[in-house]
Amino acid sequence: MSRPLIASAGALLWAAAPVAAQDTAEREPTNAAQITVYGWLAGATGAFRPFAGAPTIGFDDSFGEVLGDLDAAFFANALVRRDRFVATADISYAALSREGRVPPGIPAEGKISQLAITALAGVRAEDSEALTVDLLAGARLWNLDGRIAVPLAGVAVAPGRTFVDPVIAARLGAPIAPRLSALLQADLGGFGVGSDLTYQLTGTLNYRASDRFVLSGGWRHLHLDYARGGTRFEGSQTGPIIGVTHRF
Repeated sequence: MSRPLIASAGALLWAAAPVAAQDTAEREPTNAAQITVYGWLAGATGAFRPFAGAPTIGFDDSFGEVLGDLDAAFFANALVRRDRFVATADISYAALSREGRVPPGIPAEGKISQLAITALAGVRAEDSEALTVDLLAGARLWNLDGRIAVPLAGVAVAPGRTFVDPVIAARLGAPIAPRLSALLQADLGGFGVGSDLTYQLTGTLNYRASDRFVLSGGWRHLHLDYARGGTRFEGSQTGPIIGVTHRF
């Protein structure tokens, strides 16, 4: 394998990074609840240092490269609205592995698993026929576990990090045509509490297939800058997203 295993593990770690809570921009009833299952077809670029003293390695993986290393993944979101109160909960999990070689050509393997839980709550500040605006705040819990093993050399490195980012977010929705709407969401977090900085931009088009089901497609860009205890990660993940929402 031409790329160093540590660089590959860094790319896999970021490709598994979580997303912020999602919902459709189609106007909900005053009291509403929904669940969304979604996927993110993203590539990843950035730099990764797994522990103090290790080299900082750059990576640039396409979605196809990330998908080829995927062992398991799950992404889902729930939203509840009562009058002007809005709350969301999002969970994402991914596990990836890759076999390769480290200099001078010794077989090695890397495994990465990531779990993220995001909880946001706030108010619907604007709720008109032309525009909805939600202002939200909350937290995102990250749990990142990795393992880089070189069996012949008797070496196994397993860096792991758990941290919480405070997050603020705004979501704007607008109808485009009957059954079709648009959603734009932005969030900002970290502020040196968990990560140094994280931000996200998401835009989707949402088609109401029936009273209970909505189909969504769009694009998302997510950035993370994290440096703690010798671990350093800075990178961006970007690509198309697709989702199916069930309304209750």
